[in-house]
Amino acid sequence: MNAPTPILMDVDQPAALPFPQSLPEFQRLFPDDAACAEYLEKARWGDGFVCPHCGVTCEPFRIATRPGVLACRKCRRQTGLTVGTVMERSHTPLSIWFWAAYLVASQTPGMSAVQFQRQLGVSRYETAFQILHKLRAGMVRPNQDRIGGRTNEHVEVDETWVGGRTRGEGRGVHHKVLVACAVEVRHRKPGTAQDKRRDGRYAGRVRLAVAADRSAKSLCGFVDGAVASGTLVVTDDWSGYASLRKRGYDHHAIAECGDLKTGLIGIHHGVSAQHLQAYLNEFTFRFNRRFYPFNAFRSLLGIAGDAKAPTYAELYSGDWTHPTCSGCMG
Repeated sequence: MNAPTPILMDVDQPAALPFPQSLPEFQRLFPDDAACAEYLEKARWGDGFVCPHCGVTCEPFRIATRPGVLACRKCRRQTGLTVGTVMERSHTPLSIWFWAAYLVASQTPGMSAVQFQRQLGVSRYETAFQILHKLRAGMVRPNQDRIGGRTNEHVEVDETWVGGRTRGEGRGVHHKVLVACAVEVRHRKPGTAQDKRRDGRYAGRVRLAVAADRSAKSLCGFVDGAVASGTLVVTDDWSGYASLRKRGYDHHAIAECGDLKTGLIGIHHGVSAQHLQAYLNEFTFRFNRRFYPFNAFRSLLGIAGDAKAPTYAELYSGDWTHPTCSGCMG
């Protein structure tokens, strides 16, 4: 039988489970692996354990020496709490995974694998690197919805080259990567404290993806996957966007589009093109939850409850393809 669908918690949903809003609260909620296992159990079976093997609802046996495993009282078969999550097959303790998720969700600028290793106290850099990328794989919801579609609002789309300068390889040579960006432009309610800044406009949700090139196939394919049909889409006058109206969008092309590139500057410091999409996913995750920095921890654990994550070998061989918004073309 299929396992029950996990509770996919996000910032706009009721607080089905508590989440830490400070470091002391995190330590109180998750003092050990058993507390983390209890949280995972509630996240997966909010209304009580349902055995994925025989389908019986019951109070399971809990194994003191293996807090991440439950056993059905009827069929006696065991169920791993991390099966189907980014933590599956990991030998890292649950408490380390929870601490890692908290750091990723609450540290606004993000952190390198070296910093991550130091904070977690793990002995091997490779372990920290893999945990980070597994969590990044859980930052993209399966069947992610498209942005836009709101009345009296629009989406701005732009593309930019991301990466550092290349020295010693000849004039005009670079290893930059093209990134496509779409962001909702929303309006603050009249009378609020910030409604006069930028004419009351502010950025809503964002979508980012590595693009193969500036062709219509790549750029319009990105818009198709990231933006809801019928949305007013504002771009610059590059010919790669010319067919958007035929694709069902209310397309407005202007000579100078809003600068969407500022936030991306600095995202690609020493990051290989192979892993850039993972960092774009992390940027997107943080940006879209910037008003809920601590709630993002709960959101990350919920999203990661139904995600496939890479092995260390897949990360280094190039066999792993980092997830992106549905339909986006890389």
